[in-house]
Amino acid sequence: MKYFNKLIVVITALLATHALGNLPNIVLINADDLGYGDLSCYGAEKVSTPRIDALAAEGRRFTDAHSTSAVCSPSRYGLFTGQYPLRKNFWGPAGLKAPLTIDLSDLTISGILDEAGYETACIGKWHLGFGVDEPDWNGDLKPGPLEVGFDYYYGIPSVNSGPPFVYVENHRVVGLDPNDPFEYQVESITKKMPEKSGYKGIGGAEAAHRLYVDELIGTTLAQKAAHWIEQQSSETPFFLYLATTNIHHPFTPAPQFVGTSECGPYGDFIHELDWMVGQVLDALDKIGATDNTLVIFTSDNGGMLHVTGQNAWEAGHRLNGPLLGYKFGAWEGGHRVPFIAKWPGKIPANSTSDQLISQIDLLATFAAIIERPIEADRDIDSINQLETLVGNPDRPLRNTMVITPNSPMHLSIRHGDWVYIPKQGSGGFQGAAPGNHLLAGGPALHFAGRAHSDYAYGSLRADAPPAQLYNLDADPYQTNNVYERYPEIVQGLERALDGYRAKIPDTQRIGWINLRQPPVEK
Repeated sequence: MKYFNKLIVVITALLATHALGNLPNIVLINADDLGYGDLSCYGAEKVSTPRIDALAAEGRRFTDAHSTSAVCSPSRYGLFTGQYPLRKNFWGPAGLKAPLTIDLSDLTISGILDEAGYETACIGKWHLGFGVDEPDWNGDLKPGPLEVGFDYYYGIPSVNSGPPFVYVENHRVVGLDPNDPFEYQVESITKKMPEKSGYKGIGGAEAAHRLYVDELIGTTLAQKAAHWIEQQSSETPFFLYLATTNIHHPFTPAPQFVGTSECGPYGDFIHELDWMVGQVLDALDKIGATDNTLVIFTSDNGGMLHVTGQNAWEAGHRLNGPLLGYKFGAWEGGHRVPFIAKWPGKIPANSTSDQLISQIDLLATFAAIIERPIEADRDIDSINQLETLVGNPDRPLRNTMVITPNSPMHLSIRHGDWVYIPKQGSGGFQGAAPGNHLLAGGPALHFAGRAHSDYAYGSLRADAPPAQLYNLDADPYQTNNVYERYPEIVQGLERALDGYRAKIPDTQRIGWINLRQPPVEK
C-alpha cells in the first residue's frame, strides 16, 4: 500500500514538474570533519581523491560553501531543517542521553522528499538524538530518523569516538541481546581513548558491541549504501543521505587503505572516504540512475587538528588549506567546507562557483526541485539556491549568513564580503596542544605560523580590539582585523546580529559548550 501511495504521489509530481523534467534521485553525502584542504581537487597534495575529483570534474565545485555550524550535531540539525541552530539553542554535539533534537513538526529535507513520493534512506552517522526524553538503548529508539521522513536507517547513533559503539537499524540496536542489556557506567571508552579516563558512557550488550569494529565502519556503511541503491526501482525516485564517519578521529581506515597516503592514518582515512564515494557512484551506474541523479558531496564542518592527526600536519598536509581556524570556531576554517554537486544535463560539467552557499539552503533548494512551496509562517532560514547549482546567477542569491561556532558568545555574521565576530578569538579550539578540546589557553595552533594582526608569537596582543571584522575579498585568510577601521560597518553588523540573538529561545542549551561563558545577551 505504501508503494502504491508513493507511486500516485510521484505521478502527480511528475505531471507538475515541467522545467526540470522527471524528478531526480538525490544522493547527499555528508563527510565528517573533512576540511577545505582535505581533497586533491581543493589543493591537497599529500592525498589523492580521484573519485571525488571526478565528481567535481563532472559537476560544479564551490569555493565559498559553508556548513550550518562549525560543530557536528547543530550542523546536521541545520542541514535537515533549514533552520539556524540558534533557533534551537543548539551549540555542541548531542550527548549519549540526548533526545531527538528535531521537532516532529519541523520541515526536513527527508520529510518533504518522502511526502513527494521518494524512497528515503539514512545510512551512517546520525548524532541528532533519539526518543522523547532520552534514548532507550534497550528498546525502541524512537522517535528518530524514521520519524523525520526516512523509510530506512542503518548506521551509528552518535560519533565514532564516543559511546555506545554499536550499529542501529531502524529503531533497534543491531545484535542486542535482551539478556545482556546496556548499562550506564563509567565505562570502557578508556580503552579506546585513554585521555578520556572517567568518561561517563554505556556498557554491557557485548554481542552488539562486538559487531562494531572501528576499521570496518567505512566499508560497512559504503556497502549498505550501495546495496540500498541497487534495490531501488526505476519507477520511484529515491533520496539517500550517507553520513560517513570518515574522517572524524580515531583515524581507523580498513587494512587495504593503510599506508596509501603520504600523511599517515589521517590521509589513509581520506583515501577510504574517496573509495566510499566511488562505491555509491558505481551503484548508481549499475542501476542506470546516474543521468537522473543529483549528487551532492560536502562535510559537516571544517577540519579538526587532533593529536592523532599530527603526522599529517608534520608531513605538510593542511587540513583546512590556507584558511584560518578549525572545527568548532567562527573563523573560516571551522565552517567553509568542500561542496561539490553533479547533475548531468543540469549542472555544467567542470565548473566552479564562488557564490556564497550554505548547507542550510538545501531544504529550500530541494523543495524547489520538487516544486513544493514552503509555508510563509515557517521559521525557515533556508533559501532556494537552485539557480546557483545549475546556472550562473548574476548576483549572489544569499548575501547574509549567520556563523554558528561552539561558543554562543562568538555567534557571528557574514554580509557580502564582511565577516563580524563579536569577541576575540574563534570561540573554538584554543588549546595549547593539538587535540586539546578545552576552550582555554593559547591559540598558537590556529595560525600555523601565519601572521595575524591580533597576535604576537601566538599570544593575543594586549591592545587587540575587543571584536573582529574581516573583509574576505581583500583578506580571504583573515590575517588583518579591521574592526577599528570601519566602526560604521561594525555597528550595522552588530545590529543585524542582535536580530538573530533575539531568536535564541530561553531553553537549556543543547550540546557541549564552554560552560564558563555567560548567557548570550539578547
